[in-house]
Amino acid sequence: MSDGHNAFWADDIADEIEARDPDDPIVIKGGVSPSGVPHLGHFNEIMRGYFVASVLRERGHEVRQVFTSDDRDALRSVPRTLADGDWNLVGLGDVDAGALGRNLGKPYTDIPDPFGESDSYGAHFTDLLARSAEAVGVDVEMVSNTELYESGEFEAVTREVLEKRDLAREVLAAYQDGVGADYVPFMPQCSECGKLTQDVRGVDLAAGTVDYRCSGLEAGGDHIDGCGHEGTATLREGKLPWRFEWPAQWKVLGVDFEPFGKDHAEGSWPSGEEIARRVLDIEPPVPMTYEWFTLNGEPLSSSAGNVVTVDEVLALLEPEVLRYFFVRNPKRAKDFDVERIDLLVDEFDRFERVYFGEEADEDLQPLADRAYPFLVDEVRPERVRLPYTFAAVLGMTDDRDLRVRMARNQGFVDDDTPGWAVEAALERVERARTWAERMDNAYNYRLQADLPDVAVDDDVAAALDDLADFVAEGHDGEAIQGQMYEIPREHGIEVGDFFAAGYRLFFDDTEGPRLGEFLGELDGSFVVTRLRREG
Repeated sequence: MSDGHNAFWADDIADEIEARDPDDPIVIKGGVSPSGVPHLGHFNEIMRGYFVASVLRERGHEVRQVFTSDDRDALRSVPRTLADGDWNLVGLGDVDAGALGRNLGKPYTDIPDPFGESDSYGAHFTDLLARSAEAVGVDVEMVSNTELYESGEFEAVTREVLEKRDLAREVLAAYQDGVGADYVPFMPQCSECGKLTQDVRGVDLAAGTVDYRCSGLEAGGDHIDGCGHEGTATLREGKLPWRFEWPAQWKVLGVDFEPFGKDHAEGSWPSGEEIARRVLDIEPPVPMTYEWFTLNGEPLSSSAGNVVTVDEVLALLEPEVLRYFFVRNPKRAKDFDVERIDLLVDEFDRFERVYFGEEADEDLQPLADRAYPFLVDEVRPERVRLPYTFAAVLGMTDDRDLRVRMARNQGFVDDDTPGWAVEAALERVERARTWAERMDNAYNYRLQADLPDVAVDDDVAAALDDLADFVAEGHDGEAIQGQMYEIPREHGIEVGDFFAAGYRLFFDDTEGPRLGEFLGELDGSFVVTRLRREG
């Protein structure tokens, strides 16, 4: 492109990585501290890494995409919301919240799983995240920080930091307040109470140990008390502080690329760069800063309970649509609006049509041409995409044959449509129905498969017969909606009574969606038969 950039941002990143002439496998990393519900926000790093990994693999590279669970971190506060193994979001009243509160200051992998489903709180969180990635079709290798420490894989880099602790202290002091002359970049775990402590009293590198007093640790402006025990820990019995642990991960895992949110860009990344170069003698990976997105207009927050899980999202839209959400410019703020998720699906459908040349858009075409194949399992021109709100209309009936007839009447399927394409289209119907139910919106109605027992007087019956004749002439929904105001006037009946009769015939209710437009989307013969009260 004329500005020197590729159409797809992942190609730009791949170019930067290749410019360093890395050895295969190229390592792409993300990471998270397992502090609460694994939610869609955590997929920023997973999906950014996925697209870059896909581009690099296309170019012939072997790639490892790893995601570190920073599960040696201490639990610093009790989250308001948790998720069980079936992705049900629950409040603290549904679990043993006291058990969590009693474990403040301990690593996540030493805290019991509140649901009793995994080996620990940290393992529970990590398992949910791994299953989320699998559901979206992303092959991520989950790495436990606790295992890196306990297996000894982190021991050499921990020793290196402690050997250079004077330099480490000097570097960190430029980025963080409170780094005094006695600061030691290691947090031992107390052998008595299991909490991490920042109170290191001595370092013996020959023995590979540190002496400590369990004085507790600072947690977001609060202090978590320790038990006061004085003891000795090995370099495997504790952890590096975050600002050192992050670049230590780069060294141990050989990381070539890592995306991160803009909060890290302003804090941890600059210090990590300097620590990598000056303390650990490595080059930091290629970085990429992404903008956070909001959920329904508000910041995502596990602690505040404003989250949506990948499991919840995939009940509403296809994995390829979710991938598309992350394919867009990562430096531009976006909102994930569940109530108007139909707009996101429509946007994806248009992106797909542009790729297949079914719709023209000179600005979007280059990105669609390049990125679309990474969104789908297989590029198939014969696919059928029912507009999401139309799919929600089809979801008002459980009758599969009626759904297909309605889709056929609207021109979405025909005799040449492959069976797999019809079935895939009907899967969207189920998702749109779930959306209507969860949002309780204008599509949350049920079309009655059998004629309800509706008694109407002669004038209303004659008006319904006239409407049946109008529908039989092949008019669209907008015309039907207009006629539904004219016909009752011609018969001297109240418009409201006429609409109520129509709602009773189709929904066995007195209200529903815009009835005329809705009837225009149904199978015409079905509508005519129902209006004539014949079935």
